[in-house]
Amino acid sequence: MITTKRAFNFNAGPSALPLEVLEKAQKELVNFNNSGMSIMEMSHRSKDYEAVHNDAIARLKSLYSIPDNYEVLFLQGGGSLQFTMVPMNLLKEGQTASYILTGSWSEKAWKEAKLLGITKEAASTKGNAYRNIPALDDIQFSDTDAYVHLTSNNTIFGTQWKDFPLTGNVPLVADMSSDILSKPIDVSSFGIIYAGAQKNLGPSGVTIVIIRKDLLENAKTDIPTILKYSTHADSNSLYNTPPTFGIYMLGEVLKWVEEKGGLQAIEKNNEEKAKLIYDVIDNSNGFYTGHASNESRSLMNITFRVADEELEKQFLAEAKEAGFVGLNGHRSVGGCRASTYNAVPYETCKALADFMIAFQNKNH
Repeated sequence: MITTKRAFNFNAGPSALPLEVLEKAQKELVNFNNSGMSIMEMSHRSKDYEAVHNDAIARLKSLYSIPDNYEVLFLQGGGSLQFTMVPMNLLKEGQTASYILTGSWSEKAWKEAKLLGITKEAASTKGNAYRNIPALDDIQFSDTDAYVHLTSNNTIFGTQWKDFPLTGNVPLVADMSSDILSKPIDVSSFGIIYAGAQKNLGPSGVTIVIIRKDLLENAKTDIPTILKYSTHADSNSLYNTPPTFGIYMLGEVLKWVEEKGGLQAIEKNNEEKAKLIYDVIDNSNGFYTGHASNESRSLMNITFRVADEELEKQFLAEAKEAGFVGLNGHRSVGGCRASTYNAVPYETCKALADFMIAFQNKNH
């Protein structure tokens, strides 16, 4: 078992994993299922691995109540490869794809799509320094669009969608890399959901794609085989060697979510954790200031600044000394960021809140 002291881990990704999952992986690492091999040494065509693979798919379907007309795929390349695969498969000649810009990652997705077809900006909050999510009434798209794309949670700016636009017959595509599995959602509202695993699902290296089957059937065909969603759907995500250890870990994380009471219990815990830190910010009389507008605040990434630049440097240095990891804001914006993903314990968030109060009391 893991006996060394655990850090107060607020890394934005790769990020904290549940201690119970790490301990189980440690126990099974050398000899999985009495096979005499690690899961990392097994053939991805073996019965032992196949059971792990299919169980992970089944658990994800169960947790999200994914309808039968959707496929769950395990891919590689992170969310960044999906920036290309989505338009490559869905954006046909003569069509337009609409992108809602709420931060750096949605900008990057839009940039890739521009290389492959006609796109347009459906809404943007860039003029407000990405402090908020657009009002649903401000989103402009057409019934003839190939799809509407959004990023459900913005790790850099600390904003998160609370309600999603209703796009009717136009497929809604969501990059959920940083808030997947953090709360219940209605999967049937989306054409595609994709997410890198390294925030809430497991270690880096696995990407999940949940895709409606009609989009598979109607996708473009004149694209490289490995970049077709249908290739992976037809082969149960075993067209090429999958990231087997990552999928094993993902399956264990899904079991952990089930044991914690499912997505509603996870959401409640995430709300309680985030409130600890947001309350300190809100009650600090301006010593700490949050970046995101209150109505758009993320439960996953809490972004804030300290009263002045020198104090902020001191805050981050003292926090590091006290065992807090990953509190520096993204290099593109600076400041501070606490990523409170599913596996970050309540006690870790309480420790940060207490540290912030003590630091303010000492330096106000």
